[in-house]
Amino acid sequence: MRGIFRQSSVALIVFVFSLVLAGVGARGQTAPSTALQAAPQSAPTQTPKMAEQVFKNIQVLKGVPADQVIPAMQFIAASLGVECEFCHVKNAFEKDDKDEKVTARKMMQMMFTANKETFEGKREVTCYTCHRGSTDPVGTPVILESEPKPATEVAAVPSENLPKADQLIDKYVEALGGKDAIQKITSRVEKGTLTAGEMKAPVDVYAKAPDKRIAIVHMPGGDTSTAFDGHVGWLSSPGRPTREMSAAETDNVRMDAELFFAADLKQLFQSFRVRSQEKIGDREVYVIFAFNEGKPPVKFYFDAQSGLLVRLVRLVDTPLGSNPTQIDFADYRDAGGVKVPYRWTIARPSGRFTIQIEELHQNVPVDDSKFIMPPPPPAAAGQKSP
Repeated sequence: MRGIFRQSSVALIVFVFSLVLAGVGARGQTAPSTALQAAPQSAPTQTPKMAEQVFKNIQVLKGVPADQVIPAMQFIAASLGVECEFCHVKNAFEKDDKDEKVTARKMMQMMFTANKETFEGKREVTCYTCHRGSTDPVGTPVILESEPKPATEVAAVPSENLPKADQLIDKYVEALGGKDAIQKITSRVEKGTLTAGEMKAPVDVYAKAPDKRIAIVHMPGGDTSTAFDGHVGWLSSPGRPTREMSAAETDNVRMDAELFFAADLKQLFQSFRVRSQEKIGDREVYVIFAFNEGKPPVKFYFDAQSGLLVRLVRLVDTPLGSNPTQIDFADYRDAGGVKVPYRWTIARPSGRFTIQIEELHQNVPVDDSKFIMPPPPPAAAGQKSP
């Protein structure tokens, strides 16, 4: 599945953008991504379909929710440094013609067994534990070509000398312009450019209070979209059927769609913990861990001087391991009394790209129809299997 990440393929890089931009937070409050503590429900929750009900020839991942299959494949891709066709037959993902696919199934079963029998069911061993970005795990210690550099000592700041989480969050809100200014923004429209290596593409981001958002990348082969309509998150890209997001992806994009996120940050997490003072470049930052029960923590890095959010690190959980994303925010500018990051860089194990905003308008009309997921094509696309 690494084909959905590789920067050498323009169309597929845009698909990655659609997956990751949901966690960018290109708004005045620069939102992070995790589960909302009390996400609004539009209708009674339906029983999710399992992988074997949606995809063909499912064997190892039977009983796993179908919306977790693609994130799990992304985790394998990042762990082994491969593309979809390393294991799968192109345009016939259900076939078992490749030995690599058979081996992958055995490796997943081995991992599940090791965690169950050795680590009391806790997921301590993953694909990445052994592969570390390579198809062939290294079983012999590597001989270094030069003397190792001594580790850089980072002076630990005593916990009693660190500021409280409430103080840092309050400083962040004030640095953006204050709670009242943030809550006066009813909509935001941004235009910019995505840069990944030598590839560039125009980007449009539309957000509307309280919780609607869509980001669109315009490519020669068609548009790629990431959206949250107030209830459901969805993704579309050229040559692929539009799909509803997994639960973890929906949590992220729902949070990004919160136009007043910074003002409501304290209510969206159950607890916070200031862990350390570190450096990003030449800037001192405070690191806060934010927690919601049953969800991976989110790490926020606040500039010690300005109070602005300069980095966040989040994890999206999958049946095989956690997919990390790091987002760095920069180029904050005043936009109608609220500071907005005009540039952010998204980094994942597969690579990185940067989005630079060039034009921004606030409190302008945005029609609700822009956020609605388009209907599926008459004939569903072929299904994949792990």
